Amino acid sequence: MTDWFEKTIFYFIFAVVAAGLFFGCSKTESDHDHSVREARTFELEITYDEAMSDSLNNDKVVKSEEEWKEILSPSQYRILRKGGTEMPFVNKYNSVYDDGIYVCAACGNPLFHSDTKYNSRSGWPSFWKPIRENAVGEREDNSLMMTRTEIICNRCDSHLGHVFDDGPEPTGLRYCMNSAALTLVEEDK
Repeated sequence: MTDWFEKTIFYFIFAVVAAGLFFGCSKTESDHDHSVREARTFELEITYDEAMSDSLNNDKVVKSEEEWKEILSPSQYRILRKGGTEMPFVNKYNSVYDDGIYVCAACGNPLFHSDTKYNSRSGWPSFWKPIRENAVGEREDNSLMMTRTEIICNRCDSHLGHVFDDGPEPTGLRYCMNSAALTLVEEDK
């Protein structure tokens, strides 16, 4: 019994230390420099009509990493520019079903219409189709010892999430996005 108890305590302490190192070391110096801004999220000021009319704009947005760090909060920068992922179920848009257009939080590119959003029960906002064919791009993602299809904004090349082939009809696709990568522009009522 003592041997079992000592092993249990050892594994528990090991897990706590490992989690502390993982989450504690994931914060970079630049995140520390921007910690005052962490409480706020960069929000684009765009109307529904502007987003709808902008859906045909294919002009690339090119900024240096320093410029992105200036305009995005540290968590947005980690997700959009470094390919991070936010926690499931506790993100901003997972359970939001308001009418509107989801645009890229970095550049305002219209990405998804709320008509294509559905509850995938994955913990992240999910859509079955982009607002237009060339709104998003795809890249192979071999992180986490698996191959997935990463979805990026076709205008600014920011990481948005991943697409999977387990979505609803008519496409059979699930665009699983990070809330921090999106801004909902609500439809004017």
